[in-house]
Amino acid sequence: MNTYALHAPFSPAKAPAQGVAADSPYATAAQTAVLLQSGAQYRRDRMDAADMITTDEAAELAGTSRVTINAWIKSGRCIGLAHLRRGFKLPRWQFEPTIWPVLQPLAKQLGTTDGWQLLAFLESPATALDGQTPRAALEQGVALTRILGLATAEAY
Repeated sequence: MNTYALHAPFSPAKAPAQGVAADSPYATAAQTAVLLQSGAQYRRDRMDAADMITTDEAAELAGTSRVTINAWIKSGRCIGLAHLRRGFKLPRWQFEPTIWPVLQPLAKQLGTTDGWQLLAFLESPATALDGQTPRAALEQGVALTRILGLATAEAY
């Protein structure tokens, strides 16, 4: 399970919000709002990144149809992020030969077909990989069994 570490502006040195005890383990409503807004902004920025393509572009790249791409997203065979307007955006790099065969077994090990969870796993630095992301590790030849083992540990 991915966790999110709280950093500034959530510093414990700041005065507690009105009605919240100084030793409270809970975030204030204002802190929660800031955290949610930063997450929403991250998602918008990630969807607009240069490596993201539409389902039509993915279909052309994979030599298949948009309907097939949508089925692959639903089954966890590929990463699709629901687009605000319509359809999905997909990271282009997932169609590379070092990543493509890993996606479905990875989704199974993580127990999810959610595109954001799959993307977060592949793009988050892992201590077990000396700070590399699983994606970078795969691209550099790290064994699939090691990445799937990491996914299994992440899922539990």
